[in-house]
Amino acid sequence: MTIWHERAGAGEPVVLLHSSAADSGMWDGQWEALTARFDVIRVDFRGYGHTPYQAEAPYSDAGDVAELLAGLGVGRARLVGSSYGCRVALALAARGLAERLVLLNPGSDLPETPDVIAFSEEEDRLIEAGDLDAAAELNARTWLGPEAGAAAAKRLTEMQRGAFALQMAADPEPEQLTPGYTLADLDVPALVVLGAHDLEFFRLSARHVAAELPQGRLVELDWAGHLPALERPAEITGLLLDYL
Repeated sequence: MTIWHERAGAGEPVVLLHSSAADSGMWDGQWEALTARFDVIRVDFRGYGHTPYQAEAPYSDAGDVAELLAGLGVGRARLVGSSYGCRVALALAARGLAERLVLLNPGSDLPETPDVIAFSEEEDRLIEAGDLDAAAELNARTWLGPEAGAAAAKRLTEMQRGAFALQMAADPEPEQLTPGYTLADLDVPALVVLGAHDLEFFRLSARHVAAELPQGRLVELDWAGHLPALERPAEITGLLLDYL
């Protein structure tokens, strides 16, 4: 299955990889400026946005993106990931497809901290109770930092609620593979962004990822939560334009 994508602009290729709390719409605030300078591709992973949650065989999101890029005639690209999208970006780098990386609040294989465990338990409770609206609102409260306005919270809630609906309707639920990689082997320039208001697990993870990547560079944003692209879109646009 070919995942949904949007492509615009000209120049060096840039691929935008969304968080698991959102979909490709999280990049709306960066889209116009990036496509004025680059050949930009954004995708919806299976079960998000415009892409149905289905598979005839076990799959991986990185495999889907790699297949899409090959079909578009794109080799190495500048990869921008947010949260879960960072994991996809790193798996693509392990396939030799990364020219450089921007990783906005990546996770890692470090032990989960109490705050992220508490969030997961509450999200599971709400989903099991069938209250998907409350689960989506929980995600918006958790992942957006203090700089996010009401419009950003509404947009994130809508994206997360849409993903829940797609994923809950899947029958059977697709089997997803988890590609393996070793951070020390990914020798490409990488800017790792840490939000000072993010959960402890992601703050620790950002420092860990930046330290383990051979060309990792850590930038801490003292104003940011977990999804700075939605919190201060213009500032993240500037950061991406400078680095990419």
